[in-house]
Amino acid sequence: MKEVTAAIIIKENRVLIAQRALGKNLAGKWEFPGGKIEPAETPQECLKREIREELDVDIDVLELFGESIFAYQSGTIKLIAFWCRWISGDFRLSVHSSFEWVTRQELDSYDFAPADIPLVEKLKVVLS
Repeated sequence: MKEVTAAIIIKENRVLIAQRALGKNLAGKWEFPGGKIEPAETPQECLKREIREELDVDIDVLELFGESIFAYQSGTIKLIAFWCRWISGDFRLSVHSSFEWVTRQELDSYDFAPADIPLVEKLKVVLS
């Protein structure tokens, strides 16, 4: 099972979501940004690295938000999400086609990747 991280970044009561680019696995689906944990890397180190690579910003990784396990055709992943705080940098996309800051009420308007859906549902409760 692959372990993958996800960042729950909140700003002004809105959460950051990103759309997977064309040509990528699950293209067009929305997700909480993050990525695969490398050998000898903690989930927190992974998340800082991935957000720097994908969005060109620096974050603080705070406490664990939740986990989701999903079996895709390509294999099972364990998605580990953390509350994060944006520290610095201007958002620039490298692996996503778009990003949005959305309210809790707007989350249902987006087509999320299957592994992210349980996290979306939990976030809707936590932010209510």
